Amino acid sequence: MLIGRSGGIKSSEITDEKVYLNRRQLMIGAAALALAPGCSEAETKPTGAPLPAKPNPAYKVEDGLTPYKDITTYNNFYEFGLDKADPSRLGHTLKTRPWTVQVDGYVKRPKTYDIDELLRLFPLEERVYYLRCVEAWSMVIPWVGFPLASFIKLIEPTSQAKYVEFTTLHNPEMLPGQRKGLFGFSLDWPYIEGLRLDEALHPLTLLTVGLYGHVLPNQNGAPIRLVIPWKYGFKSIKSIVRIKLVSEEPKTTWAKSGGGEYGFYANVNPQVSHPRWSQATERRIGEFRRRETKLFNGYAGQVGSLYAGMDLRKYY
Repeated sequence: MLIGRSGGIKSSEITDEKVYLNRRQLMIGAAALALAPGCSEAETKPTGAPLPAKPNPAYKVEDGLTPYKDITTYNNFYEFGLDKADPSRLGHTLKTRPWTVQVDGYVKRPKTYDIDELLRLFPLEERVYYLRCVEAWSMVIPWVGFPLASFIKLIEPTSQAKYVEFTTLHNPEMLPGQRKGLFGFSLDWPYIEGLRLDEALHPLTLLTVGLYGHVLPNQNGAPIRLVIPWKYGFKSIKSIVRIKLVSEEPKTTWAKSGGGEYGFYANVNPQVSHPRWSQATERRIGEFRRRETKLFNGYAGQVGSLYAGMDLRKYY
């Protein structure tokens, strides 16, 4: 930038302050549009089947909700590709009916559930949860779902169950990111995630089937996914086909792929940096400024007791 002396500029050439401020706002708006995920008019509002449900008064945040179009066009779902736009661009390839969820391991009532049968077991009358969620960015999303604890109690874990292991669909025809070499990157498919049993039983751990009052779009993990608002987004496994209760800590996909970067717990902790970047701040989708990251994503009062006495730098 060049800076000249004011004495060489005529007063008639100086931009009026109001005009400058208006132009500045226009430039900021244009930049925001340029950075925002691309979307069509149809993507600005839900198009899937409605899921009538009322907000649960116990789960509210003061922050404004993230727009539907941003939630559904800026995603991490590597089964569709590496780019944030790949899931919304390629998500139509996923067929969510028929769909079953296998339940096994250390449970008294193993069974394979049809997804619609599973939904009938847990009516969605007061099942809208306004929750902050963090990946490399953050959003506030009105999820529709039910506590995982309700389902675990139904299947009756045995005394040997210490962890819960989740598996995503493995179908390269429907999920092009699973085709080896297609995007120059590959994980060890199928995607596997895990929780300690006490984490899984916490009322904030949800099995979700919708957002903004409609069924989950494919790019957001249809037809059923996990939401854990105090953990980073890679812990929120999508398009689940199996839930297994096990006695040993599951070998999760990211821990296997990059154990030095992605630990089993994935708790939001601003004091523990990722090896390649700081996690002390975060960016809310739709905003330019960065916010200070809060311990456990602001849910420390609800979940902090789960980790009492643990070294959170070691168990990251």
